[in-house]
Amino acid sequence: MEIFSSKSSIDFIRLRWGAFVLSGLMILAGAISMVTQGINPGIDFAGGTLIQLRFPAPPPLHEIRGALTAMNLGDVVIQEFGSPEEILIRVEKQSSGEGKSEELATRVIQVLEPLIGGKTVELRRVEFVGPQVGAELVQKGFLAMAYSMAAILIYVAWRFELRFSYGAIVALIHDAFITMGLLSILQKEFTLVIVAAILTLVGYSINDTIVVYDRIREEMRKNKKGQLADVINLAVNQTLSRTIITSGTVLLVLLSLLLFGGEVIHDFALALFFGIFVGTYSSIFVAAPIVLFFEKKKPAPSMAKTQKDAVT
Repeated sequence: MEIFSSKSSIDFIRLRWGAFVLSGLMILAGAISMVTQGINPGIDFAGGTLIQLRFPAPPPLHEIRGALTAMNLGDVVIQEFGSPEEILIRVEKQSSGEGKSEELATRVIQVLEPLIGGKTVELRRVEFVGPQVGAELVQKGFLAMAYSMAAILIYVAWRFELRFSYGAIVALIHDAFITMGLLSILQKEFTLVIVAAILTLVGYSINDTIVVYDRIREEMRKNKKGQLADVINLAVNQTLSRTIITSGTVLLVLLSLLLFGGEVIHDFALALFFGIFVGTYSSIFVAAPIVLFFEKKKPAPSMAKTQKDAVT
């Protein structure tokens, strides 16, 4: 099955400058959001206590916020979780006399139940992460991404050439940064689940890039005297149908998770759904064209050799 013919002749190299501009705009938008809004750290990284409650009816959030403020819990974030009846309460800072997180959850329920006429509030879950653990998770999360990219750099340089690895790493950083920028723009919580999504995206993106690079290498061996730009265009066109079909099937699965997977995996699915789009785009318009910047220039033929060839 082919969506695009393997003999198609789309000039991707000519389109690369427009793609670089588009990438630059997406990176700029993400960078501006990170500077102005920042990344919204989840309980895994920020530390504190997370309490998930279910009410018999949609609760008055403004009254809940006022009641929690009166408890002097420090910074408190309240948000709906999946349905209007269910809310998440994240307490970022705690006073030293509050004791265990379960005791804090009990106190919160006791304060909130009178606001809904004394009806029972169900405690769905309570989690506690200390600030030291949160800082350690931040460090380990970013180290995991750094180590994975370093390993990919070594692998691609060994399997192909060093210039190919430059394109692969630039494309991976491009994908990860743009995905994190989207999460910052939407103010989605940055948790260990999101780190897992980005690492999954890195693995998918490099697999897509390797397929394109492998075809480029095959065409370079067949046409050693050809221009590298023409070889790259030919290789990308030959793998285009495979790339579209593979990415399309993955996107269908992620779309199902977005629509029917529930709130627990919603952000994971969203990060991957957007990341697959960006990863597919970068394999074609970023990773492959960047190889051109590191092309080994062929030495110009000598005058004597030129004259000899002319006589022959």
